[in-house]
Amino acid sequence: MKVLPFTIPVPHDRTIIVLEEVLPHFYTYLHRHAEVQITWIQKGEGTLLAGNSMHAFKDGEIYLIGANLPHLFKSDPAYFQPDSGLEVRTITIFFNPSGKLSALFSLPEMKSVGTFVEQSQNGFKVPDGSYTDTARQIADIQQASGAVQLSLFIELLHSLSINTAMEPLASGNYTHSMSDPEGMRIAAVYNYIMQNYNNVLSLNEVAMQAHLTPTAFCRYFKKHTRHTFVHFVNKIRVNEACKMLVNGSPDSIAAIAYSCGFNSITNFNHVFKQLTGVSPRDYVNSYSKTVE
Repeated sequence: MKVLPFTIPVPHDRTIIVLEEVLPHFYTYLHRHAEVQITWIQKGEGTLLAGNSMHAFKDGEIYLIGANLPHLFKSDPAYFQPDSGLEVRTITIFFNPSGKLSALFSLPEMKSVGTFVEQSQNGFKVPDGSYTDTARQIADIQQASGAVQLSLFIELLHSLSINTAMEPLASGNYTHSMSDPEGMRIAAVYNYIMQNYNNVLSLNEVAMQAHLTPTAFCRYFKKHTRHTFVHFVNKIRVNEACKMLVNGSPDSIAAIAYSCGFNSITNFNHVFKQLTGVSPRDYVNSYSKTVE
């Protein structure tokens, strides 16, 4: 599936790559690569699109992205404002389970770890309760080299493989078997929606990104995402609204609704409750109680 293929430069003398990045914002396009990645978000907030699912992310979270899983860490709009002074900081471990490491994962002693890697195709979020230990392991791997680094890497995978609280990212019925043209087409649609969700989005203009008629586009989008176009856009908008509501935005609920692309407060309240199970006001009150 060619969703803006992204090549990870792998030195000939390494089987894993540890990359530390400090950037104004995350890479802005849906992409995939043959390597599994384990990303520790030290600093940064936004929305993670993984396969056909989306999740709000924030500082101090760790994600495993499966091999060839289309994904996008979309930074919040504030990161793109001129002179925002914001930045993202990450440490990511990349490894290709089908490359040099395939022989390691085939060893009898590595059976459980190999099985975990095979079953991680849809990705995972490391549970908050495991954050401290996992972050320490990633930091140790970054600082090590040679055989010691590889040993620590195996220890990290073992810890993740026995963690029964790992939270899957993409849904189980997500399909990776898209043709190359289909992959590029859905990538163009995803990227356009993610960059314009806060504006008025007409079916006609989004269908144009896929070079399809509106009717054909609706069928195409539902087939490849398991969501209707309207439901997908609403999920993105509600995710953004949730982050603003719990981050203490000074804007009123109505202002947040309009800034996230809703055209009326009535529609916002209806969609928000439909997707979260509670009203925006109750969502804020519930969050406030959990942090007291």
